[in-house]
Amino acid sequence: MKPDILLITPPLTQLNTPYPGTAYLNYFLRSQGYLASQLDLGLDLILKLFSSSGLEQVFDYCVKSDREMSWEAQKLLALKSDYLFCVDAVILFLQNKDLTLAQRIFSRNYLPEGERFKILDEMSPEVFGKMAVQDCARFFATLFLEDLGDFIRENVDEGFGFSRYQEKISVAASSFDSLDEALQSKMSFLDEIMLKTLEARLENQNPQLIALSIPFPGNLYGGLRCAQYLGERFPDSAILLGGGYVNTELRELSDPRLFDYVDFVCLDDGELPMTQILKVLEGEGDLSQLSRTFLLNDQGEVEYVDTCKQEDFSHLETGVPDYTGLELDKYLSIIELANPMHRLWNDGRWNKMTLAHGCYWKRCSFCDVTLDYIERYDEAPAKILVDRMEKLMDQTGVSGFHFVDEAAPPALLQDLSEEILSRGLRVSWWTNVRFERAFSKDLCRLLAAAGCIAVSGGLEVASERLLRKMKKGTGITQVCQSTKAFSDAGIMVHAYLMYGFPTETEQETIDSLEVVRQLFKEEMINSGFWHRFALTAHSPIGKDPEAYDVKITGPEFAGFAKNELTHDDPKGCDHAKFSEGLKKALFNYMHGIGLNEDLSFWFNQEVPTTSHSPYLIRQRLTEFYKAIKVFDKDRVLWLGGDVLVDDLSQDPCKLSFISRNKEMTLDLPAALAEWLYHLLPQLRIENDDEVTFAELKDYYGQYFDDEFEVMKESQFWQKLEDFGLIYLRRV
Repeated sequence: MKPDILLITPPLTQLNTPYPGTAYLNYFLRSQGYLASQLDLGLDLILKLFSSSGLEQVFDYCVKSDREMSWEAQKLLALKSDYLFCVDAVILFLQNKDLTLAQRIFSRNYLPEGERFKILDEMSPEVFGKMAVQDCARFFATLFLEDLGDFIRENVDEGFGFSRYQEKISVAASSFDSLDEALQSKMSFLDEIMLKTLEARLENQNPQLIALSIPFPGNLYGGLRCAQYLGERFPDSAILLGGGYVNTELRELSDPRLFDYVDFVCLDDGELPMTQILKVLEGEGDLSQLSRTFLLNDQGEVEYVDTCKQEDFSHLETGVPDYTGLELDKYLSIIELANPMHRLWNDGRWNKMTLAHGCYWKRCSFCDVTLDYIERYDEAPAKILVDRMEKLMDQTGVSGFHFVDEAAPPALLQDLSEEILSRGLRVSWWTNVRFERAFSKDLCRLLAAAGCIAVSGGLEVASERLLRKMKKGTGITQVCQSTKAFSDAGIMVHAYLMYGFPTETEQETIDSLEVVRQLFKEEMINSGFWHRFALTAHSPIGKDPEAYDVKITGPEFAGFAKNELTHDDPKGCDHAKFSEGLKKALFNYMHGIGLNEDLSFWFNQEVPTTSHSPYLIRQRLTEFYKAIKVFDKDRVLWLGGDVLVDDLSQDPCKLSFISRNKEMTLDLPAALAEWLYHLLPQLRIENDDEVTFAELKDYYGQYFDDEFEVMKESQFWQKLEDFGLIYLRRV
């Protein structure tokens, strides 16, 4: 008999949609005939805590603890009855179960307002003028929860966060000492609520294998607290630890104390390691044939076993999540920032999928390109991916998708979009990309027609020298052209930004900010996130720091985690001095504020004047506006909707082009109008027979004596291209 399996995401990840780690494993295990169940304990904990009964416990605990409170906390506690009155209704509203509450929240006479609401005084009224009542109410409700979160963090447990728990003791934890000490200490108030919540979830369950997914440092402490309890509750069950944090941080694990809490620690994709462990539990295998698994051997030492001869399961076998067992209607749609692009990470339920495993570029010097999740590239055909999308839509009732690839390949996105359009699917989706030249105007128009609403990509340090040093494979020109193509197609663009890269100078940092300012001003990007460069052990820089002019200074490895390394950058500037100014400028740019301010406005100390021309971005776009080069093999598509004609016998003849949001009328010679009237339906996406550019030229030559290339350069044909005629590259 096959063993039962329990998959748990411990507190805390995100509130708006499930983290997909357990969902992928759930699909795979069920496809192999196992009975698997899954739960998101982080969501359960938040819903328990932020309820009238949960807050009552929080407030009672604070009163009984008799600890000194800040004035802000005292004010919030004085409004205890108001918070208890509102919290259940706010949660229902954020779950989209009672949207009628929006108007009351929007009035600002319903919710008690704490310190978080002061941000409203700093924001331009124009920001809220662009937001609907529902959106404003959701933003205010989020501030309400954040006020309560601050209160809990200050007075109950300093390790609490809405998307992390006790993260501080897990970040760069080269030694297991702090974690072990915390886990051996008396449970905190939140620990007790977490485990009571878990206990309620385990009624009538008796799993033989329990897998804890640890994607981030903020899940580790909660996961190990759960493992403590689960080991006592199910002493004969095997407990497994895996996930993104484990894959990057614990690759050199040697401290046996971790195995006081778990039985196995698995690296990289979990399907094959779990399969081998299940064989052991079923009596069909032994511990000497495991895959990428740490365990404690008979001598009490940590041993890494990777002797399994079987290859990893392909993306075709593993690459679809199954959300069965997760209560999808209980997730919260929150808005942390008014910026419409930035909010996608927190607002709304998204079906998370991967189009491909790994990264097709895998060369960036700051990235973990030596690890499996980046290095091993494997994609699925577009037809199968869209089959999976349809299956997920049926299961979840949600038509929105977040493709969580490291970087979605342009060719695969093109195939995917053509398949979506040919099936007539109504979906919305967003993904990560590389800002490269392949994202042409026409490709981006195709993606938009297929439901793409947003992309995010790494601009990093907007310096040609540093981009070459990073081995990004792109430059500012490619970034400009691709972000322009996306934004012109109506696709929102988010830029990941970096400062503090090895050898980066003050001038390069300020010049990067100027590039970002111009990109916002030209409305080519909508949002961004600026983070300090982190040197990781598994990146090319970590492997060969001397080649990048840095010196690693620590931390000294003590048997547990090894990933982020401290370093000296003797050729670079004092990167810390730019931190607040860069973030302040970016926050304002995202809300359309301060785009004409001098860059020095954002800093408290003197900074260099940018060396860039104020017209740099416009100059880099010169080639973007040139005519598109079309090759004979390219597919020709018409996305412009229906064509109406009054009377083909009239000369000139009037053709009207009708699409969803625009229309165009042209007066053409009767022969040309008739040719076009019969041509355009053949170019629609739903037709099985593709028309190439070469075939289009031949078709034109059958009716007219003049050269097609001459006609293609005419104003009439350019209007067709602007309206919905595109060319798709076929390699």
